[in-house]
Order: sequence, then structure tokens, then C-alpha cells
Amino acid sequence: MGFLDGLWRGRESEFDSGSAATNSIQLTKRHSQVSLTKQGAATGNLRVNLSWRMRTSDISGAQRESLLRHPFKALKPPEVVGHSQSMVNVDLDLGCLYELQDGTRGVVQPLGGFLGDVNAPPYVKLSGDDRFGSASGETIYINLDHRDAIKRLLLFAYIYDQTPAFDRTHAVVTLYPSNGPRIEIGLDERHPQARSCAVVMIENVKDEIIVRREVKFVYGFQGELDRLYGWGLQWGRGHKSKAER
Repeated sequence: MGFLDGLWRGRESEFDSGSAATNSIQLTKRHSQVSLTKQGAATGNLRVNLSWRMRTSDISGAQRESLLRHPFKALKPPEVVGHSQSMVNVDLDLGCLYELQDGTRGVVQPLGGFLGDVNAPPYVKLSGDDRFGSASGETIYINLDHRDAIKRLLLFAYIYDQTPAFDRTHAVVTLYPSNGPRIEIGLDERHPQARSCAVVMIENVKDEIIVRREVKFVYGFQGELDRLYGWGLQWGRGHKSKAER
């Protein structure tokens, strides 16, 4: 099993009446956590989405030249610049390390086909594997109706098999609770050689569901995240099947 080794825009009092379509909580270093329980959002399915796209500056090439110096440039059609191989093939995956109250530990991820189950332990399920960062991205569902069975969940992202490019993917992990605003965590720190990132921890602390920003980049894969957070799983080399690719 496995692989190679908020700051909310608005007043706090408005949270309860917030809409996921209009408001968001942005978890930052300074405002790093939020309680779903206190906001009445610790029930139903919590949807976690990873989306990404290449930064415009990486695609468009050199900076735009001044039209004062080159006035006829405005009359020329824009040059079509092809993507490099590394840009096209960047493949971000979303995964989740889980620990239940009974001590059960494991991982939900595309690699190896560990897709989980939303209605049975671990109450975490991965829906699909998006290799190209489409609008839908990759999504994990967490059944918080079984929150009493959950101890902690670490949601992470990793670049499966291409050039490390976290600093160019403009990746965002968004949590959509059953009630209230969405919660956003941007992976916008510059770690050009990192292959994995621990994004957010969801913990059951004295019957309170806490969402805490992590955003810790590592240069290895799941095994390194495991050691960082003390999960204690055994990891080996793995590959995606054709279906998963």
C-alpha cells in the first residue's frame, strides 16, 4: 500500500448566515483554524476539492513590451506559445491520511486504488482522479454524520510523476461544509522542488470538529508526510493502474 517512500471576508457574526456561493473563509498563517462544530457545520458530507491551473506568466512567455516603444505591436495578432512538456503533464493528486477513534489508520488516494467509503469506515471517499486540473478538480467526501468515529484526517496533495511545480500550479484546496461558507487554503508558497504538501488537518477535539491549515511542503511523498505527522504506516513503491491514469 502506498507510494515512494481564515481570514474570512466579513464579520465573524455573519458566519452562520453565510452562503458557500457568496462568502468564504481563507485560512492563513495568522488565521489558521475554524471550528465546524461552533458554526453548526459538523454534519452531513463535507466536500473537499483540489483544483489547479498553470499561472498565466508561465504560459504567456516574456513580459508584454511597451506599446509606446513598439506602437505597431498592437496591430499584430498574439503569438501562440505552446506549453512545455512539464506544464502539460503536471498531475496533482488529492489524498487523505485517516485515523479513527478505534485506532484504525490508513490512506485514501488515487494511487493503488484506495478510494475509501463514505458510508462505512473510514467515512472518507475519493471521487475520481483528475489528471489535468479541470474545473471540477479532484474531490474527497467526508461523512461528518460519523464524526464520533473520526479522530483525525490529514488532507494532502502531491505531484504524482512529473516535474515538481507546486509554485506554478496555482493550486487551491476548498472545503464545502453542509452549512455556511466554503473554506479555502491556497498552496501559493514558493517551494519549487517540493513534491507533496500537507494541506489541512481535520480533528475531533473533545467532540469538536476543528479544521486547521497546515500547508507544509516536503520533498518526498506520502512516507515523508507520515513521518512528519506520526501516522506509522508502511509505505512501498507504487504505480497508478491504467484505469487510474
